[in-house]
Amino acid sequence: AAPDVPPAIEVPLPAPAPAPESESESESASDNADIPPAETLALAETTTTTTTTTTTTPAPAPVPAPAPQAPGIDDTAPDTDDELLAAAAVKKRTPPAATRSLPPAQPPASTRLDYAVTGRIKGIAYNAEGQLDWALADGRYSARMEMKVFLLGSRVQTSTGQVGPAGLSPERFADKSRSEKAAHFDAVQKRVRFSNNAPDAVLLPGAQDRLSLFLQIAGLLQARPQAYTSGQTIEMPVVGTGDADLWRFEVGDEVTLSLPAGEMRARQIRRLPRKEFDSTVEMWLAPALQHLPVRLRVTQANGDVADQQLSRLP
Repeated sequence: AAPDVPPAIEVPLPAPAPAPESESESESASDNADIPPAETLALAETTTTTTTTTTTTPAPAPVPAPAPQAPGIDDTAPDTDDELLAAAAVKKRTPPAATRSLPPAQPPASTRLDYAVTGRIKGIAYNAEGQLDWALADGRYSARMEMKVFLLGSRVQTSTGQVGPAGLSPERFADKSRSEKAAHFDAVQKRVRFSNNAPDAVLLPGAQDRLSLFLQIAGLLQARPQAYTSGQTIEMPVVGTGDADLWRFEVGDEVTLSLPAGEMRARQIRRLPRKEFDSTVEMWLAPALQHLPVRLRVTQANGDVADQQLSRLP
């Protein structure tokens, strides 16, 4: 079962910054803005007019003594107007932290994972079957997770999109039980649009959906396992079928799990509840299986739980 997610973070589009007329600049940004407005610098050309006066007996111009340098001042700093303007231009072109390159990700190879599912809904225990179909080819990916519960039907989530050096870039996410809801990622307009007519959300860099996030985190650990040790935090914008929010995952220890498929070493990644009535999302990623999720567990605030455990090796 997919976790509940709070309403979307609405981030207004940044206004273009005016060309600076002085040392101070004004910025307008919403309290909710996650991406600083782009900054530009217009370099003004300066002209100097020199007037020459000729006399019959010109006297040599006195050479001024060099001014004493104040303590702590770097004598290698630019001296001319052109050098100062050039230095300012370099500083303005430095991208802010929110727009720097995303960490590398190496998504796992195509496979199918089968899960045995146990859970509890309103105090009633149930058993189910789960299956994750993951395909990666020609710079694109597709993921499909299906959960079948006896006498209750099935639920299917799908995610499709592109693959690049930073991992997955979803284009469409859908969640279907009795009817289907979907989210569409518009990379050109930097918006996420929802089929249920919910307000658009801003498409933030590195955003994932509720299914692709498991494969994206697997790709992050596969690319740089040494960077994601116990105690580290992974932040990721996550999109549902009607909202978007920033999720924070805590990296836990690597433990040995006793699964229906056998014993396996896996690292725990946990999204802690952010507020009252929020759910806890946990995943265990196995290094021996390209950090694919061998266990997924979602615990609701009311005690409902769904626990997927790998039932056989792929």
